[in-house]
Amino acid sequence: MSKPVCITSDSTCDLPQEVLDRFGIKVVPLHVLLGEDNYLDGVDFVPDMIYERYAKDKTLPRTAAVSPQEFLNFFTPMVEAGYEVVHLDISAELSGTYQNAVIAAEELSGVYPIDTRQLTTGMGQMLLEACRLRDEGKDAQTIVQAMVDLIPKVNTSFVIDTLEYMWKGGRCTGVTAFGANLLNLKPCIEMREGKLEVCKKYRGNIFKVYEKYIAERMSGKKIRPDYFFITTSNDLTPEQQAMLSALIRSITPIKEIFYTRTGCTVTSHCGPGTLGALFLEE
Repeated sequence: MSKPVCITSDSTCDLPQEVLDRFGIKVVPLHVLLGEDNYLDGVDFVPDMIYERYAKDKTLPRTAAVSPQEFLNFFTPMVEAGYEVVHLDISAELSGTYQNAVIAAEELSGVYPIDTRQLTTGMGQMLLEACRLRDEGKDAQTIVQAMVDLIPKVNTSFVIDTLEYMWKGGRCTGVTAFGANLLNLKPCIEMREGKLEVCKKYRGNIFKVYEKYIAERMSGKKIRPDYFFITTSNDLTPEQQAMLSALIRSITPIKEIFYTRTGCTVTSHCGPGTLGALFLEE
């Protein structure tokens, strides 16, 4: 008889606590480094604190991976309680977190780290599917294989309102950022083979850009109807959420749309005004 399964992730999955609780997902936080201070993502440091600090002194935090020892401390109680663990991590192209999970898993039996090749709620989509399989009674290895097969079906992208944070963090040149802001360009970035790449540039009012971007990302795709994520670096108003939900459901009859906030990792890289539409394709 197979052992029961725990579904776990790192904090870059950007699922709010109520969703984690609803689906029974356990999360281990990355580190947020600011000067000499070391915080835990989503525990004692939250995204709005990034904006507050940047407004004060133009300082952006760095993020650091979960260490092998932290992973060992995280996994061990679940294994000792008789569970196997299917653990989903941010793309290994973007962080050393997955490799550290692998190192920890080598010390234990029945822990299966997965490089999702995703970030933020692209990982979240995979986690919800893993939970569905767990609840159907599938064993850990079956869930692992299903997750590997699911990776190319995850559609992860987002639109950035300003390149200031990317420029400040050294991820684009000052000339590029200045030119984009001068022309009011809003780049769309998507996950390709575990990496982030610019796929398109929009221009104009940011909410109109959101609408056009969502419609274009969904166009011509056979989208799984269960869950759809709109993940933003700032809260949308209820009116804005209602407008986007109506747009999404006019294209595909989605059963449940989640509106979530980016965690510290994505927020520190992309800054305010970032919005992603994340979904699974058939």
